[in-house]
Amino acid sequence: MELENKIIDRNFSVGIIGLGYVGLPLAILFQDSGFHVVGIDIDEEKIDSLKADRSYIAHIGDEIIAKLNTDGFIATTDFSHVQDLDAVIVCVPTPLNINREPDLSYINSTFDSVENYLQKNQIISIESTTYPGMTDELIAKKIENLGFEIGKDIFLVYSPEREDPGNEDYNTKTIPKVVGGISSACLKYGTILYSQAIDEVVQVSSTKVAEMTKLLENIQRSVNIGLMNEMKIIASEMDIDIHEVIRAASTKPFGFIPYHPGPGIGGHCIPIDPFYLSWKVKEYGLTTRFIDVAGEMNQYMPNWVVSIVSDALNERGKPIRNARILILGIAYKKNVDDMRESPATMIMQILKDKGALIEFSDPYFEEFPKLRNYDFNLKSIELTPESISDFDAVVLITDHDDFDYEMIIQNSKLVIDTRGIYQEERQNLIKA
Repeated sequence: MELENKIIDRNFSVGIIGLGYVGLPLAILFQDSGFHVVGIDIDEEKIDSLKADRSYIAHIGDEIIAKLNTDGFIATTDFSHVQDLDAVIVCVPTPLNINREPDLSYINSTFDSVENYLQKNQIISIESTTYPGMTDELIAKKIENLGFEIGKDIFLVYSPEREDPGNEDYNTKTIPKVVGGISSACLKYGTILYSQAIDEVVQVSSTKVAEMTKLLENIQRSVNIGLMNEMKIIASEMDIDIHEVIRAASTKPFGFIPYHPGPGIGGHCIPIDPFYLSWKVKEYGLTTRFIDVAGEMNQYMPNWVVSIVSDALNERGKPIRNARILILGIAYKKNVDDMRESPATMIMQILKDKGALIEFSDPYFEEFPKLRNYDFNLKSIELTPESISDFDAVVLITDHDDFDYEMIIQNSKLVIDTRGIYQEERQNLIKA
């Protein structure tokens, strides 16, 4: 009862570990809800930016960071702050390794950094995407090995992030929050905590259910997008515009839900989550056939796009080697500055390996960011009739609203449209 009263009375401090696209909005929300918030991240550039009232996420303005600091927010790389916190919410990356298996190194290093600072009566919440059973099998064991009893000394929950950067209809506060606990006491206190900041909390019976919920949400999208990508390839061979087909099918008032094909899939969730489940179910002697086929199709799409570019250039008497190609948009989806798992990176790498001369333009990036697996020393070029006309092909990857699509098509020798932006047929247009 004392812990519950502390939360409700806001005599309670919340720590967010990992201040990326998930952690920073969550920190802002808890601070706005009256809690004292400490944000911890190993990236010193992020911490320096926050301390200087500068945002590094496009949809979060500098004025929001300034207010955050004015209200008492602490941004730090020092994990010792954990010893003074009442709740710790972990929002660190959970990527895949080169073998497409779960890489939990960020989770493990986080708990290595905090293990000496954990205290009794703390709430620990994991928001990072993972496989069903990770919280119970890995995190709970780590905490218990430190001498704490889960559900009595420390309250451990799993609550999957559902952030959708750039979504104007839903935000961290209004997206329902799924929470599962290791015990009933864990669920109780996790629910009380999140319900102070988020409009609706959805309780589930275990952390495994909460972990599987996140995977199901994104695997459903992956499978359906994979289907649409396969349909796009089929339709292309039949000289049918798949986007026109989808628009027509969407007029059916029941039964049909539109999903849209593209040059691949991106973001931290949809390209990765299916592999977390397909890896885990091997313990049970099972295979994930639908999931794997969809994943293979989605991973193939960048290669298919490059084949379309190559064929289109060849038809115009231009080999892909030494062709000047402009990539329009490198973010994984429209109107965001998020490049996680963007198909643009693979498309650019394949084109570069084939000898093409690559440039890019994206209003959300001044230069190509540093990534683990890709190294492009490029700056975003300004789109003008003159600059566009210098390229042998323009490949539309990310359909940002800021692009002047009519100016682009009018001044391009060749446009490869992977997003269905152009509905009318044009002599210099290839729909891919």
